[in-house]
Amino acid sequence: MLGVFAEQSRVYAIPMRTRFRGITVREGLLLRGDAGWGEFCPFHDYSDAEAVPWLASAREAAEHGWPEPVRDRVPVNATIPVVDPRRAGEIAAASGCATAKVKVADPGADLADDVDRVAAVRDALGPGGKVRVDANGAWDVDTAVRAIRDLDKAANGLEYVEQPCRTIEELAAVRRRVDVPIAADESIRRAEDPMRVAVAGAADIAVLKVAPLGGVRRALAVAEACGLPCVVSSALETSVGLAAGVALAAALPELDYACGLATLSLLTSDAVSRPLRAIDGWIPVLREAPAPDTLREADDDTRDLWLSRLGRVSALVRRF
Repeated sequence: MLGVFAEQSRVYAIPMRTRFRGITVREGLLLRGDAGWGEFCPFHDYSDAEAVPWLASAREAAEHGWPEPVRDRVPVNATIPVVDPRRAGEIAAASGCATAKVKVADPGADLADDVDRVAAVRDALGPGGKVRVDANGAWDVDTAVRAIRDLDKAANGLEYVEQPCRTIEELAAVRRRVDVPIAADESIRRAEDPMRVAVAGAADIAVLKVAPLGGVRRALAVAEACGLPCVVSSALETSVGLAAGVALAAALPELDYACGLATLSLLTSDAVSRPLRAIDGWIPVLREAPAPDTLREADDDTRDLWLSRLGRVSALVRRF
């Protein structure tokens, strides 16, 4: 199977508009199977073992497709990277979304900068908009409590705070001390047992990402087992991988929150001629991933790196 995938794969390296999650170029590999295309794009800081679910997700899309949807479009939020307040407001205003997720707690940044960015987004969205923040596990408990209170004031009421601390125990401690709902992301997608978040009382909301959880069907099982309201978020994929996140959001029995799937604006280009971009805060549901018909292939070194990674991870995928 690896030979077939390697032969029909496409490797990409797409520059980003703004540094995000510590990277300036998004790389990955697109696989073709009988059911269509899938995307394998674990970040470079993921080990081969951690990358196994990402390959399982890509293979699900390429070989089997996804469950039937229960809705034909999905509400999405704007994603605001670590930029100055003026630019943050411009991104929020131009997004067409009623909800925005603001990245905070960037290394080297001050809380005052985060407060100003959140306030600018609040002003741009207006009183009817919703603001959530994502700290990517950067704070300790006491820092998180102080920061959340300041950011909550700047937002005139945060919708929720995503992954304020790294561990489940820390999330639970923060949740007991603040009134703002807590959402768990990394604590679910990088955990050996994603259910521990709910059992520990560490979160009010589960953020689900298809690729790190091993595909749409596995993510649906996690959603059912954890019993928490869910937000589906992207892993910064092209439209090929993004379609899997939309498929998950479309298949969830309940969807109470806008999803973090409007992330193509962070990339300078896409792999397809009809990108999955939000229109007035919504993304349409597709039955299969779009084909990469406009992709510029990455250079030989990048392609060799990803094919090598594909080979190593494929050797482990049977254990998943």
